Amino acid sequence: MLYAILAYHVEDELLSWTPEQDAAVVAKVIEVQAPLRASGQFGPAARLDETRKARTLRGPGAGMVLDGPFAETKEQLLGFHLMECSTEEEAIAAARKLRAVNPTAVYEIRPVKLYVPADGFGATSG
Repeated sequence: MLYAILAYHVEDELLSWTPEQDAAVVAKVIEVQAPLRASGQFGPAARLDETRKARTLRGPGAGMVLDGPFAETKEQLLGFHLMECSTEEEAIAAARKLRAVNPTAVYEIRPVKLYVPADGFGATSG
């Protein structure tokens, strides 16, 4: 089963990091990813750009494009990791490894059903 590990963080805190602090966290995250990637479990990961650059499309017909994600939470979705895990427990364990090197982040673990397969992961059953 594919799992998305969604990375939430207080964006203002992350944006306050110096380039050196940011690079140090990214380096630690890459260290955690390396064995997961080597085992074939780790798929695409991305860091999303600032939420002020986000747009939301909603409404009937062609819809209306609005500024921002309108998150009602303290944290914002800032990135994700896509992983192949046999069980939910395995996905949670991977998220714990990621959080160990970025302890102020919050990780949401969700099963993924692909409707447009990409290289590395085929269509999911379900």
